[in-house]
Amino acid sequence: MPTPSASPRQLLQYVLDDDIDAALDAGLMDYVAQPGDAALDPRLPQLLQDTQRRLRDAWAARERHRARAARLARRAAEREARRAPPPAVNTKPALPPAAAAILARAKARATGKPSA
Repeated sequence: MPTPSASPRQLLQYVLDDDIDAALDAGLMDYVAQPGDAALDPRLPQLLQDTQRRLRDAWAARERHRARAARLARRAAEREARRAPPPAVNTKPALPPAAAAILARAKARATGKPSA
């Protein structure tokens, strides 16, 4: 297991100063209580371990929140896809303009009307 880059006393000072970022950078999450740590400061082992636990809990909660948000977004997209109207089916393809003109002339001859 890696050892923290700062002394346990320095880690404690970061935590007491509420400088959690500095404590993390100094190796707070790698801290493992040693028998002599309580001699340095009686609250040191417990406070550092409590801080580690709270951070792990917060990180786990953040991951659960992100997973839930992604799941809800996916479900909303699926629901919208189901609600979207189906694409219109064009049963009668449109004639190109030249073909439409030929057809119009043919209909006009068939009915006896003069063509334009």
